Amino acid sequence: MRLPLDAAVAATGATLLDEDRAPASLRVGTDTRSLESGDTFLALRGERFDGHDFAGEAVRRGAAMLVVDDAAARIPGVATLVVARTDRAYLQLARVAAQMFDGPIVAITGSSGKTTTKDFLAELCRVRYRVAASIKNENNEIGVGKLLLSLSNEEHDVAIVEMGARHYGDIAVLVEAALPAIGILTNVADAHVEIMGSRERLAETKWALFGSGARAVLNANDEVSRKRAPSLRHPEGTRWFVAVPGTAQLAAYADLEPLAAVAGDDLLVVREGGATQEFAIACAFPGLHNRANLAAAIAAAGALRIAPEELVAAIARLALPQGRYDRITIESGLRLIFDAYNANASGMIAALDAFASEDAARKIAVLASMAELGEEAQTLHERVGEHAAAAVDVLLVSGDFAAALARGARRAGLDASRIVPVEDNSQAAAWLRANANGQDLVLLKGSRKYRMEEIVEELQP
Repeated sequence: MRLPLDAAVAATGATLLDEDRAPASLRVGTDTRSLESGDTFLALRGERFDGHDFAGEAVRRGAAMLVVDDAAARIPGVATLVVARTDRAYLQLARVAAQMFDGPIVAITGSSGKTTTKDFLAELCRVRYRVAASIKNENNEIGVGKLLLSLSNEEHDVAIVEMGARHYGDIAVLVEAALPAIGILTNVADAHVEIMGSRERLAETKWALFGSGARAVLNANDEVSRKRAPSLRHPEGTRWFVAVPGTAQLAAYADLEPLAAVAGDDLLVVREGGATQEFAIACAFPGLHNRANLAAAIAAAGALRIAPEELVAAIARLALPQGRYDRITIESGLRLIFDAYNANASGMIAALDAFASEDAARKIAVLASMAELGEEAQTLHERVGEHAAAAVDVLLVSGDFAAALARGARRAGLDASRIVPVEDNSQAAAWLRANANGQDLVLLKGSRKYRMEEIVEELQP
């Protein structure tokens, strides 16, 4: 999106230097490697870099304007916007782009399932629309700003923005930039409780998704969503989604409409305007939690006026993003399920539920610990361990809270001889190499900080 110069100056409160050399409109970028001639380079600061150090490089690559918060970084003779903070200016410029975009912007947040729901929705929307969507899980201020500034009314009809939060209030900042028309809240669970400070602050952070008046798409199984829905600015416009094992469970949601429900793995039920429709579908991925993500995408597609019958063929093409329940077969024949992109308690339990339904001689789970759970860490790890006891034949535990995982599993009846503490990924790989075979199935699940992909790498010949 090219931003008018006057709108950019007004949005950022910038001081414009060398005005006579300034372009009439700005195409903003933050990476000198992808700049095109005439672009505007905005100098962001990161933990390991300072974009101000690359101002000269940006000009050599054709940048017509700079955006800096350190006037000393300006290049003589180059038009420059001097702002208070470039990180804030980036989102202020992104907001201008969002306001200029003619199509609806859909924002997605939640404790888990954001990237999967985003990918599903993008694929479903492509049956009718030209879609711009967040890349992978670029869901912080930089990722959201990057997507919004890349929008084009000539190339895109719909924008789908994933929003992540690690600190209290993060979502409100992103919503102020994106101004979404539709907001999907996948769930409010236990992720980042330690950093957020409390479950209530976590819920407040997520609920800020609707702060600009976005129409809500909510999880019928999410306690926070059910409780807070009446407080929405437009509660009558709420769309609900749910995944259930079978149609018998749908009676529990009779009071919610419109509702998109995935029942089992082969039936879509849509209830709207007093009418109920059913469609046979094919889901090529396991897990009730993943079918809930699908239901969320279907509900949002309905908000974008895509009829459910248009979605059936596209649903069959959907696949989980990389790192989510990836099936890997080692050359030795050992079969793995790698689901260690990240982990919180609800996600661990959902993965164990999916794993429990797998067909194998033995189900072996390697569970690393979870992170950022604060005072609830021991309790939540014990709860996951208890759940694992009913889902697996052998349990390997590692990480800071391995003892709590083991304690929960023993309490739930898993014999101590089938619980194996391991010190690190190398020890886990060594145990699997010595004790598991091609008739077994192994689940790898844990927080990203434990780098469980190292187990896969060590098992490869």
